[in-house]
Amino acid sequence: MANEVLTDYVAAAAAVMQQAQQAFEAYKKVDAHARAVFLQQISAAIEAAREELVAAAHEETHLPLPRLNGEISRTTGQLQLFANLLQEGSWVEAAIDTADDTRTPARPDIRKMLVPMGPVIVFGASNFPFAFSTAGGDTASALAAGCSVVVKAHPAHEKTSQRMFEAIQQAIATCKLPQHLVQHVSDTGIHLAKALVQQELTTAVGFTGSLAGGKAIWRYANERERPIPVFAEMSSINPVVLFPGKLRQQPQQLAQQYAASITLGMGQFCTNPGLLLAIKGEGLNEFLQSLSDEIKRVAPQSMLHEGIYKAWQRNVNTLLEQQDAELLVQSAQEAGAIAPLPVIARVQAQAFIANPVFKEEVFGPFSLVVECADKEELKEVLAQVKGQLTTTLMATEEDLAAHQDIVEIQQSLAGRIIINSAPTGVEVCAAMVHGGPYPATTDARFTSVGSTAIQRWVRPLCYQGFPDALLPDALKNANPLKIWRTVNNQLTNAAL
Repeated sequence: MANEVLTDYVAAAAAVMQQAQQAFEAYKKVDAHARAVFLQQISAAIEAAREELVAAAHEETHLPLPRLNGEISRTTGQLQLFANLLQEGSWVEAAIDTADDTRTPARPDIRKMLVPMGPVIVFGASNFPFAFSTAGGDTASALAAGCSVVVKAHPAHEKTSQRMFEAIQQAIATCKLPQHLVQHVSDTGIHLAKALVQQELTTAVGFTGSLAGGKAIWRYANERERPIPVFAEMSSINPVVLFPGKLRQQPQQLAQQYAASITLGMGQFCTNPGLLLAIKGEGLNEFLQSLSDEIKRVAPQSMLHEGIYKAWQRNVNTLLEQQDAELLVQSAQEAGAIAPLPVIARVQAQAFIANPVFKEEVFGPFSLVVECADKEELKEVLAQVKGQLTTTLMATEEDLAAHQDIVEIQQSLAGRIIINSAPTGVEVCAAMVHGGPYPATTDARFTSVGSTAIQRWVRPLCYQGFPDALLPDALKNANPLKIWRTVNNQLTNAAL
């Protein structure tokens, strides 16, 4: 019986991916302008359903209405960002080296650009029902690239995901694009997810979630006869170095800033500052006292769902049970059913270095303070930290000048290094990097936020000796597109 069930999942995945492949074959021929209009239509359909979508997500995730309205705006903004990118055109990285018959041997005509990979699987994220889920950044960037998409809905907000999918379907119909360009799967088990990843027509996967989930998907992809890339964002504790000068100068202000950041959205952000590092001193003592006062006043809010709450509770208890771990402060407010009391714990540097438990993510309203005896011990601690999405320096100009070696270490840790602001909050723009070394992601060369997120779903293709009529429009001599190209090492605007 078990084998029959698994066979059913494999057959279901094959059917879905066959439809995705057929849609891709047609969609990859759709020009950049039409794809941009399609993304704008998705944005408009989401905006038209804003009130209904926000209500559904609020019911399923417990996230507050202002947060969800902001996330809707971020989602529509991402779609517009990629529409603008398609209109501008430079993302295809068109390069043309024309033939040179005067050279010996003669150089052939060689042209290159980025082309879409094929059908993509996108796994929705539990903590972002809009911006990292059905019509979020992974889907938007994949559609911009020219790929078809199969969305695996997150079980924490299936109704919201289904309604977002309906908005995409409206846009597909309006733009007269292939019916199965975007498909929606809501099965809650792992078997269909595995079958989709391992189906031979799948070309890439986007995932935002836990380390265990990301590693499982990465393993499925590499068990295939033809392995495929998995772009998984998984685990990050986002270390913050609080330098001595800054602590002496602004202990209370820093405490207010970081109490708010640690508890923002009940800590359910992948950029939550889960590790605070500092050298012992009066400035640190004042900061910790103020941080304790601020945390005590934080009113607990419900987490996304019971599973996340129980995992947070289990992880906090495991950490606090470790020898040398100290509970520094816990909120003094009344907890709800799945509303945790925010926690700050403390450990000394050598204990942190010796115990791997202290280096693991505690997803939720929690941060671990690591006290270092001096600069050398701080460097030892940083050397033990794994790959991160962000790392932050809270520092005066004098601190930065005196700790250049610390700054150098931090640049190797993460995809984004920040000076004098909290890491929570990710701006959607061309310069943003939301990625980092493992285990933050499976591939530190890419970002899941910002316009360069499109690079995950494309590959370079070289055309040698092609007549102009057979070339893609971006590479033709008489280029009909507004696009920047490199022609014989000269950057030119190819618009006619």
